[in-house]
Amino acid sequence: MARALCSILAVCFMQAAQAAPPWQTLPPTPAPVAGAHAAYADVNGIRLSYAVVGHGTPVLLLHGGLANRDYLSLQAKALMAKHQVILVDSRGHGRSSRDAQPYGYDLMADDVVALMDKLNIRKADVVGWSDGGIIGLDLAIRHPDRVGKILAFGANTKTSGVASGFDKIPTFAGFIQRAGVEYRRNSPTPREYDAFVEQIGKMWDSQPNWTDEQLKQIRSPVLIMDGQHDEAIKREHTEYMAATIPGAGLMILPNVSHFAFIQDPAMFNAAMVHFIDDTPAGKR
Repeated sequence: MARALCSILAVCFMQAAQAAPPWQTLPPTPAPVAGAHAAYADVNGIRLSYAVVGHGTPVLLLHGGLANRDYLSLQAKALMAKHQVILVDSRGHGRSSRDAQPYGYDLMADDVVALMDKLNIRKADVVGWSDGGIIGLDLAIRHPDRVGKILAFGANTKTSGVASGFDKIPTFAGFIQRAGVEYRRNSPTPREYDAFVEQIGKMWDSQPNWTDEQLKQIRSPVLIMDGQHDEAIKREHTEYMAATIPGAGLMILPNVSHFAFIQDPAMFNAAMVHFIDDTPAGKR
């Protein structure tokens, strides 16, 4: 018996030792939140797909580029007990349509404001990942009266903040491949993925590029958050953002990457809920 137990423990130890660390994994895309009310809103020439779940003060969940709102389902579940959570498919992403307008963060932020108007939401907190975090900061700069707290995870404010060759790292390359499959499954234009990527890629080539002065105008409570092993965003740029936005907090989550919210959702959600629920509106 003792020998068999030792053998089992040895196998378990070897499996644990061989397991990839969290930042080198890409867990499955979470399922849509059960019970969420999904709908469309006609805004700025497109049909914007969104889902609403929970009750309380509103929180917008904004996903990253090429992705869709399902990626943040676990965060919605963590917030929905105390908040009305609005998950948005950005224009051209997920189930939302797009038109010929050139992509820009200003335009996508205006889409969010138009959706808020249709839902009679005057002001909302924002949890944004990557492009979603950039949109949150855009709202803080251009629509400061419409946003409360902003958690920007894996975001950048200058194109120089993006690391070169990140898309070749296996975890990120796997995400890009998955994004194409999900686009073809969800999109109203399933055969236009390449055109979509080309269209949004033109935005990424030149945006965002906010000045220090623009960032210093932000008055919303902001938490700049990233993963210790983010493939795409330079650490020094993340630190620069937190140092430049007045009063912003900085949090680096250990042992995770650009996909921390699915690699270690318990850790991510604990930080998120603390910021949204326990941090006073005037403090970080």
